[in-house]
Amino acid sequence: MSVDPMAYETQFFGFTPQTCMLRVYIAFQDYLFEMMLVVEGVMLKKLDGIPGCKISPSQIRKCTEKFLVFMKDHFDKLFAKMEEVLLQLVLNIPKNVLLPEDRVQEEYPYSKEEFQALQDELQQLQQQCRAEAAAEQALRAELEEQKAVKAELEKILQCFDGLENICREHGAGNFKESFALLTQSSKKLQDVLKDVEEKSKKMKQHDQLL
Repeated sequence: MSVDPMAYETQFFGFTPQTCMLRVYIAFQDYLFEMMLVVEGVMLKKLDGIPGCKISPSQIRKCTEKFLVFMKDHFDKLFAKMEEVLLQLVLNIPKNVLLPEDRVQEEYPYSKEEFQALQDELQQLQQQCRAEAAAEQALRAELEEQKAVKAELEKILQCFDGLENICREHGAGNFKESFALLTQSSKKLQDVLKDVEEKSKKMKQHDQLL
């Protein structure tokens, strides 16, 4: 069996020529074995019909096996020649023949260095695509977050509008001015509370000293 990988032939046929020859060899071998069994069966029937025949079935089997070995040896020699002819003349693509799918390489030849440069450029483009995809995903997430913040702000504005309407209904004047006064009052209350807490701490410290 040939050890040449015959990669170009495999690309064209879709199978390795060696595999094809192996299957043909196995098929011929199976037919040879079947033929020997048929011959042995015919011989047994013929001898069974001859009166006084002293040839036993075991002797016939031994003769069949010897004949099978003889046939197989000759078959292997013939098949080796047939394989050589088929692999060289039938299942072989000449060196000057170019497959249709490879003609583009003939039209646009390139060296190993150019091919490597293309590979590097392709890798860089893939990295850029992944980075852009990640950036797009981050922007989408940020957009969703902005939508949520906008919704919350709209709720707050609606709440302020409602408070302003309530203030108008009760004659409280401008809501912004009322809110500013409320903020100032709250700050004053916080200052008073802070002053009270400081005085309370001083009184506790005085009591502890006494």
